[in-house]
Amino acid sequence: MDGWKYPHIEDGRLTQYSWLVQHSDNLTMGFGTDIGAFSYINAKRGVSIGDHVQIGSHCSIYSVSTIDKKEGPVTLGKNCRIGTHSVIMPGVTVGENAIVGAFSFVNADIPPNVLAYGVPARVIRPLSPEEAAGGRQ
Repeated sequence: MDGWKYPHIEDGRLTQYSWLVQHSDNLTMGFGTDIGAFSYINAKRGVSIGDHVQIGSHCSIYSVSTIDKKEGPVTLGKNCRIGTHSVIMPGVTVGENAIVGAFSFVNADIPPNVLAYGVPARVIRPLSPEEAAGGRQ
């Protein structure tokens, strides 16, 4: 993580890494976070991203859903990983070290140290200590 710097975020505008945040005043982002290109974060009701979180490209994170009128803060725990094209809905917490597989629809909490995926996302199995560490041992 040598040389990692917090990205410059302007509300409603693409970052230098081609991802976008609306309501950026309600976003907290930890050190070493990596967000893939073309991802979208709506932080109107709060989004908290822990240290060393990885979010794949084309992901959507919503603290507000106008379709079903759900609202609530989203929390992505330290070292969790969200696969490409996944959607995180309002009020959801993804636990520390958890892995969410690509193209998942997360509408309920995911506990720490598990692999989850699907539509809707479901816990598949616990992670081994090596998997949970994500190469950070």
